[in-house]
This record gives sequence, C-alpha cells and structure tokens, in this order.
Amino acid sequence: MQRFEDHDELTETEASGGVKEHGVRYVLGISLFLAIVLLSIMWIIPAANSSG
Repeated sequence: MQRFEDHDELTETEASGGVKEHGVRYVLGISLFLAIVLLSIMWIIPAANSSG
C-alpha cells in the first residue's frame, strides 16, 4: 500500500483480499450438488414407500 497525503493506493491483491483461486467456487458447487441429492433422497424414499 502506498500512502499519499490525501489517499492510499492499494494493489490489486490487497484490494481483493488476496483471493484469486477458484477453489471456493468448486467447493460451493459440489456442496450444492450434494445437498440437492441428499434432500431428494430424503423426499423420494418415504414417498415411494408410502401406501396409497
């Protein structure tokens, strides 16, 4: 960070918090997929076993 009299200038990495990787995107996508599968199984199995 460079300090001037009336403002500070940040580099791109400092401004973004240093996160440039796409790993978070993959974790969120996989977690969403697993949550959908789990909730679907929890709904489909009882519905298939119910009488009527």
